[in-house]
Amino acid sequence: MTGRPLLVALRPLGLGDLLTGVPALRSLRASFPEHRLVLAAPSALAPLALLTGAVDDIVDTHPLRPLDPRLGRPELAVNLHGKGPASHRVLLAACPQRLLAFANADVPKSNGMPDWREAEHEVERWCRLLTESGIPADPRNLDLEPPAERAPSQARGATIVHPGAASAARRWPPDRYASVARAELQRGRRVVVTGGPTEVEAATEVAARAGLAESVVLAGRTGLLELAAVVAEAGRIVCGDTGVAHLATAFQTPSVVLFGPTAPSTWGPPPSRAWHKCLWKGTTGDPHGESPDPGLLGIEVEDVLDALAGLDAVEEAA
Repeated sequence: MTGRPLLVALRPLGLGDLLTGVPALRSLRASFPEHRLVLAAPSALAPLALLTGAVDDIVDTHPLRPLDPRLGRPELAVNLHGKGPASHRVLLAACPQRLLAFANADVPKSNGMPDWREAEHEVERWCRLLTESGIPADPRNLDLEPPAERAPSQARGATIVHPGAASAARRWPPDRYASVARAELQRGRRVVVTGGPTEVEAATEVAARAGLAESVVLAGRTGLLELAAVVAEAGRIVCGDTGVAHLATAFQTPSVVLFGPTAPSTWGPPPSRAWHKCLWKGTTGDPHGESPDPGLLGIEVEDVLDALAGLDAVEEAA
């Protein structure tokens, strides 16, 4: 990677993490137009990362693992992963001319850098890191243009039910998702069920309980860009606190998002957008827990149906 000065942004996390980092990445792009901006993240995210228009390339990277040698000696290295010290050291091992990160007492080179705020919203956090480092950043810059790929015809305008999440703590029970799906069918809406390759079983269970045909189960049948197209072309989506919720934000698709161990104030869609409804019972817990969070289980089917009715009101007022 020669010619242009190199800027490495470290964010080797998941889909939701990528999307909440988009405003910060776009700010870096705008402030360093002459640099080659490379995102150090899992290669599976490359199609969507490139869709943001913020990065020139993505180099496969995993949490707290050494960077690819091609990313050595960047002019600027930006830690969008965490507060350190381990992630700071990953970047410092690449010998950057300049490090931009949150201050950590165990990493002297971060002295004087912005302080970490534990309860800060994920989007605001990384934008503040930049603004307090002299780089303008707008946390509202979340939207994406839909991908060139089209969604399957049955998904266009449909209600998307997405029962999966990375951890059991954030997975609402399949029987409740099925009840929501049945209610949407009874209201004359088409329903499809999405999920990743590891979520086919849950999606199939939801569909079976709801009386849906197997053909509307898209779980395990879509790549990342096709899933993005499904969300972009959907009428609305019901899901937990997971990456698909952030796709709904990015494409301005109306959504009902169920929170449990994590508060919407730290990971939810912008509260100014009335077409996103967050449900949360006010408690927090371990977002990586091995069983559904009690607060998440406190959300009833009727709560979700009421929120969907609220989306109807928003659409009628638009």
